[in-house]
Amino acid sequence: MKRKILLISAVTAMSFASCSAQTPVGKYSVHATLSPDEDGATAFIINFDNSEKIDSVIVDNGVAHFDGNISTPTLARLIVGGDRYGTFILEPGDIKLANKLAAGTPLNEKMDKLDKDAAALVEQYRALPDDSTSTAKREVILDRYNKLFDTMMDQNLDNPIGYYLFLQKGYEMTLPQLEQAVAAHPSLGEYVRVKKLIEAGRNKEKTSEGKKFVDFEITAPDGSSQRLSDYVGKGKYILVDFWASWCGPCIRETAVIKDILKEYGPKGLEVLGVAVWDEPENTLAAIKRHDLPWPQILNAQSIPTDLYGISGIPCIILFSPDGTIISRDKQDEELKAAVAAALK
Repeated sequence: MKRKILLISAVTAMSFASCSAQTPVGKYSVHATLSPDEDGATAFIINFDNSEKIDSVIVDNGVAHFDGNISTPTLARLIVGGDRYGTFILEPGDIKLANKLAAGTPLNEKMDKLDKDAAALVEQYRALPDDSTSTAKREVILDRYNKLFDTMMDQNLDNPIGYYLFLQKGYEMTLPQLEQAVAAHPSLGEYVRVKKLIEAGRNKEKTSEGKKFVDFEITAPDGSSQRLSDYVGKGKYILVDFWASWCGPCIRETAVIKDILKEYGPKGLEVLGVAVWDEPENTLAAIKRHDLPWPQILNAQSIPTDLYGISGIPCIILFSPDGTIISRDKQDEELKAAVAAALK
């Protein structure tokens, strides 16, 4: 139940309590209660899908108040000083944001009910004794839980609720499943994030095991250029770790990579780090803090993740001496086994 339970915290950030049916169609009002420490900062309402700015105001007396018009309900985020202050559906009505939670409007009312129904099922699941007598009951609750989200998604594929819930499943779908879903519901294919999911799926197929590496070039903070081909395809096995300083699982996996390098470095294995979705200064600090001895390509951002269809990190790829991909998307003991099999 772990995967779906994680979705609850995301949905909670979109939980809403009341409906404003009397508000004229097209007009929205967003009243966000913030800290007085944010006074003078610019608050933005950002389109969740394409990151475009929808509206902005200056925080005054700990409040960011927005008024405007919107033709289509939109999944949005409130950003203040680079920090996220809540995800909500921007639609006609009066919306109040506080503690990253929002209240108001019909679609948000649906999300609130979904959140509460899901939380009740999670509570039932966790209340069961942790023994074999509860196995059947857990399966029943899990089935109800999954159907709850699937039903809500299916009933709302024409609005931001369906889109948001589809994304949660989309990252776990295969490329054929994604393409089939979009063919059945063409409106999903209009979203930027869904398009990127499909593109990532296609690029992942192009860079799957048995395929040759795809080169890329990055401009380092000092202005120099680095290419993957500076390291890969040079006659040695090389393990490439796509990671970021803020990524906890990435940092934990470096211990595994150190063990692999200690055992197989003398046999010709090399390791390369590629820092993605990160600021160079943060990457450099993490390299020093965690004592990472291998070379790094800094400031790669989304260039390699787009090319290789990487939707989550760490992503670790093992390349053969001629640049053929031997293994990808393995961690821990599976990664050790893949390296051992290649260098046996």
